[in-house]
Amino acid sequence: MKQIRTDLAMESSEAAGCIPGVSIASWEESGVLITEVVIETEESAKNLSKPMGRYITLECEGVRTRDPMAYDALSSILAEEIARLLPPDENRTPALIVGLGNRMVTPDALGPKTIDHVLVTRHLINELPDETDERLSSVCCICPGVLGVTGIETMESVKSIVSAVKPRVIICIDALAARASKRVGVSIQLSDVGIQPGSGVGNHRRAITKEELGVPVIAIGMPTVVYASTIARDALYLMSEGEAEEEMLDKITKTLFENEIGEMIVTPREIDDMIEDAAGLIARAINISLQDRLSQSELDGLLKR
Repeated sequence: MKQIRTDLAMESSEAAGCIPGVSIASWEESGVLITEVVIETEESAKNLSKPMGRYITLECEGVRTRDPMAYDALSSILAEEIARLLPPDENRTPALIVGLGNRMVTPDALGPKTIDHVLVTRHLINELPDETDERLSSVCCICPGVLGVTGIETMESVKSIVSAVKPRVIICIDALAARASKRVGVSIQLSDVGIQPGSGVGNHRRAITKEELGVPVIAIGMPTVVYASTIARDALYLMSEGEAEEEMLDKITKTLFENEIGEMIVTPREIDDMIEDAAGLIARAINISLQDRLSQSELDGLLKR
């Protein structure tokens, strides 16, 4: 099967068609299209180039126009889905939130920007246990940066923090690459299989997974880029009115982008606003899911700076 360049399991499954060992379900709720892909076997995981597990993609066109109702609906549904994956909060064991990516590169800044809006409480609970609201769950955060800036593998940083903090769950946030440009900025993927930093731009690092760390890992990502070769390939296909053969399209795009121009990654011109909005939305969902004993007004009050 021809592999397409995407981090979204739903796009990989769309390209592959119906294959054994993959179950797909779609439904709509409050204007949000929800697609669940469950990869059940090693063979199907190999075919899709995705680890076995559950992948949920939420799509809402309203966030593109910054519709407040769409924003609320998407963050609320995301919070519900995160909550379903969370292990029990026993003895206020902390949740560790990891913001992956490079803050200085806008399309890659989703993780660090999200961390800016997460309610952190571990230090308060540890230092002032008798004076801290007992309804608060313990939460801590880290932005490990990228190898090219820190000289440290992301996995090395996270593993060190995990050994010290001993969290009950790790939630990783990262920017992704999509196959279809229409999904950039309006889709969020949630999975229970962990994450491989840098995979969206072909810069594969050590995966952050339960198998590696001994702790459940929830991955949350939003597509912020697409490959230029993918856009060009689609344009050529449309210009041929659907008559171009796959091999010919592959040959043209390979010649153009690998030999002549070099691989390019494309991001929307409004990426600054898109990242800020997405970071706030994802952080809101994380806060709601982790601090489920607080009301929204209480959360908003604690987050005021």
